[in-house]
Amino acid sequence: MKPTALVSVHDVMPDTLPAVQGCLALLAQFGISRTALLVVPGAGWNDTGVAVLRELAGAGHELVAHGWTHHTVPRTAYHRTHAALLSRNVAEHLALDRGGAIALTYRSRDWFLERDLPAPHTYIPPAWALGRLRGSAREEQPFAVLESLRGVHLRDAAGTFRFVSLPLAGFEADTRLRAEFLGKWNRLQLRQARRRGRPLRIAVHPRDPELLLGQQLRAVLGLGWTPLTYAALCPVQGAVALCA
Repeated sequence: MKPTALVSVHDVMPDTLPAVQGCLALLAQFGISRTALLVVPGAGWNDTGVAVLRELAGAGHELVAHGWTHHTVPRTAYHRTHAALLSRNVAEHLALDRGGAIALTYRSRDWFLERDLPAPHTYIPPAWALGRLRGSAREEQPFAVLESLRGVHLRDAAGTFRFVSLPLAGFEADTRLRAEFLGKWNRLQLRQARRRGRPLRIAVHPRDPELLLGQQLRAVLGLGWTPLTYAALCPVQGAVALCA
C-alpha cells in the first residue's frame, strides 16, 4: 500500500504563478496530479490571474486560503524573534488580536466567493502561525480545517475542533543553516510518518526546486505517494465529515 501525503504548493500569487506552474509540472513527473494550492487573496489579482486559479481548480487542484497579503511588520519581541528565526515578515496572524485574526479569515474566504472560485474548506496561515486563532476563536472562523506547524485542526459535526498531529516536510532553504536544519527535520518527519502510519504533509514553495534542498525534495517526491486533499481529512481521520 502506498504511503499517503498532503502535497501543497504555497504562496500562490500573481507574481509567483510561473514558478507555481513549474512546481506543478515537477509534481506531475512524480505522479502527483492533485495538490493544495495556497492562494494569497490580497496579493493584487486581476481577472487573468483569477482565470488561471479557476482553471487549476477545474483540473482537480484544491484551493486553500493562505492569509491575506503574506506580509506583516513585527510589533512584539516574540514576533520579531519568530520572524528572525522562522517566518521572516510573513506571519500575519502574529500581528493581530483575536478579533483581527477572525476577521482576516472571513475576508480571505469571501475573496474566493466574490470571484466565483470554489469556496476553500481549509485555511493555512502564513508560516503556519495561527497566533490568536486558537481555542474558541477557531469555532468563530468559517473554515472546517485549519493547519498549524504541528498538525491540523478539524471541525466536527458539533462545530468544535479537535487537533490531529501530522508530520510536515518543508524545503524552503535559501541559506546553508536553513538547509542543514530542514534536511535533518525532513528525515525525522518522514520516519515519523512511516512509524505512525500518518499522512506526511509535503510543503513546496515556488522556488524550492532550485534552492539548496531541491535534490531532497525530488527524492521525497519520488517515494510513491497517494495524494490526499485537505477537504478529505475529516473522514480520513475518523471524524464526522463537514468538509467532504
